[in-house]
Amino acid sequence: MGKSRFPNFYQMPIKERIKAVFERGLITEDDFQALKNQQQRLDIETADKMIENVIGVLGIPIGLGLNFSINKKDYVIPLAVEEPSIVAALSSAAKIARIGGGFTATSTDPILTGQIQVINIKNIEQARNNLLSRKEEILNLANSLHPRMVARGGGALDFKIKTYPMESFDGDMLIIDLHVNTMDAMGANLVNSMCEGVASLIETITEGEVFLRIMSNLTDQSLASASVIIPLQSLAIDGYASERVRDGIILASDFAHADPYRASTHNKGIMNGIDALALATGNDWRAIEAGAHAYAARLGRYSALSKWSSSNDGDLVGHIELPIKVGIVGGSIESNPAVALNLRILNVASATELSSVMAAVGLAQNFSALRALATDGIQKGHMTLHARTVVKAANTPHNLFDQVLEKVILSGEIKVWKAREILEKLQHTAPKVSVKKPVKQSVSDAIEGIGYGKVILLGEHSVVYNRHAIAVPAPLSIRTKIEDTKDQILLLMPSWGVEYQLDKDPDKRQSFEKPAGLILDQLGLNDRGMKIEVFSDIPRGMGLGGSAAIAVSIIKALNKHFDLRLKNDEINQMAFESEKIAHGHPSGIDNIMATFGFPLIYRTGDKPLIEPLNINDPFSLVIGFSKKEGLTATTVKKVRDLWKKNTNVFEKIFDEIDALVIQSIQAIQNNDFELLGQLMNLNHGLLNALQVSTPELERLVMIARESGALGAKLTGGGGGGAMIALCDNVSATQEAIEAEGFETMTFEIKNS
Repeated sequence: MGKSRFPNFYQMPIKERIKAVFERGLITEDDFQALKNQQQRLDIETADKMIENVIGVLGIPIGLGLNFSINKKDYVIPLAVEEPSIVAALSSAAKIARIGGGFTATSTDPILTGQIQVINIKNIEQARNNLLSRKEEILNLANSLHPRMVARGGGALDFKIKTYPMESFDGDMLIIDLHVNTMDAMGANLVNSMCEGVASLIETITEGEVFLRIMSNLTDQSLASASVIIPLQSLAIDGYASERVRDGIILASDFAHADPYRASTHNKGIMNGIDALALATGNDWRAIEAGAHAYAARLGRYSALSKWSSSNDGDLVGHIELPIKVGIVGGSIESNPAVALNLRILNVASATELSSVMAAVGLAQNFSALRALATDGIQKGHMTLHARTVVKAANTPHNLFDQVLEKVILSGEIKVWKAREILEKLQHTAPKVSVKKPVKQSVSDAIEGIGYGKVILLGEHSVVYNRHAIAVPAPLSIRTKIEDTKDQILLLMPSWGVEYQLDKDPDKRQSFEKPAGLILDQLGLNDRGMKIEVFSDIPRGMGLGGSAAIAVSIIKALNKHFDLRLKNDEINQMAFESEKIAHGHPSGIDNIMATFGFPLIYRTGDKPLIEPLNINDPFSLVIGFSKKEGLTATTVKKVRDLWKKNTNVFEKIFDEIDALVIQSIQAIQNNDFELLGQLMNLNHGLLNALQVSTPELERLVMIARESGALGAKLTGGGGGGAMIALCDNVSATQEAIEAEGFETMTFEIKNS
């Protein structure tokens, strides 16, 4: 999956989106912190230095256009725009375009034209000849004004001469078009200063009077183009055959080429995407607009900037060409922290690369608009997205937003008053939530398999070496549904950012493909077409048994969907084999918990001990989630390597942990929770000796203990992940942890 692919990005909470962008390596740690704390915005003191008479700063949403592949490179596109349909439309178009290989785009050199107007010339032809004969002198003078630009390979390259009769006065005017390569700068000020600087010399040469000297926004020496091939089969949409959609887009394109009234709206749609990217990257979108529309009329009649047609194979082919002159350096760009961050996300190396990306964005926006027009009409999708703005305007709280949105859309009354009416009804009936839990993914009723999350109460790592461990179920699960498809096997896990087309060749499988592929191989289902969609409440990398729960839920779903009649023991064993791929040397406790979901005492070996844990009196745990994922495979390997080097030392540590586990079993059965807490504290200390804790986990443990927790320790593999605390006063510990910026959840442990 490419860097621009973020499955179900729009469904994530904002904090999770920011985290996902950081985890893909698109932003730095500093950028992550700035976005997280919303410190990347333009401050008013900086704004006051940018323009006159400043009284405030206008906020415009920054969204990310996803799925883009341009010239075989993945891009995440920052977009500054207030219209809700644009970001979604671009991301959808880019996703479809990827099927055919994405966009190809090119740009010419970043040439900006400056114009010098000369009037009151006695002999126009003589003036023209004199200018041409002294061209080198004029260009050298212009370049002397910006030697650093010349040193970087830019500067004034050439000029053209043209004449026009003056409409309001007698005589002709002579115009010099000075062509300047401005490199990575937009270059307006640079070119204007060159025009000013050569004005006196031009007056001397022409024996005329220089009047206007200023750059032009018709940057037709700096052209960007983009093309895309959309495979015919990918064009089908509910109720519309592929051929119908393709032909509808072509007809709409032909209409825009024939009629300037249609062309105006057609081109405005193109600029929706380009303008949003220009604004996000600190470029002059007004100049780009002016140049684009002038270029659209270059043949004497205003027409469409893009063209859509059918290939010999019946695929849809799109092409666009327009002038785009932009920059990635300069005072206005570098002074705005939001712009600088957006450019880092976009990751372009030059102004020409940025203009190529803009052309592809314009073509993608155009495709999305034309596809809507060729099917249900653009208003349906637009109003659906507009409903989000309406629901927000009704001051809808975050926890009810999706419910109100759905009901507003279904009502057909996409109005603020309707949203308020629906909100009021929901608020009178909505249950109050007293416990914080990770955000759950909404799932259809078609779930066929479930795997349970777990918490290791005591005995992590030592359990791998034939010692006891205690595990209890967490109120978190992973659910899977299966849908039949024609041929491909697709694995989707939106909340973990997983999207794979499973390769049927085991040697070519990667990452998540390997355990899922093994399951299909073992069940003889790798030749069946299906979509495996996995929904998780379990946060990734928190040591809560997520990988085992995935395996179990997938196996159970396949078992039910294909009526395989597997027993739970068989499901558990198959999940264990999958865990071996995921973790290398698993103990087996995670897959057992994921399969059966009851509190247990476990010890591995030739004859594993699997014994239900009897809990007389329920007790409560608080989970504190660190801000760093822990990879169990990594920490298990780390401990194994250390064990091999210092076997005697580590065996003694494992024995000490085992003794704590045995005592804890007795403490639980005697309802001695103070002792259980002390034993948990000691277990954490020994896990520290195994070098699997982290500063964040230590902080969580300290906060929990200082807030009155009876005991606190990391849970799972460590290296990140989560901490558990045994508490008499759950709310005090929970509030203390959350006050430090960590997320929590709490639950009660009792017999199943």
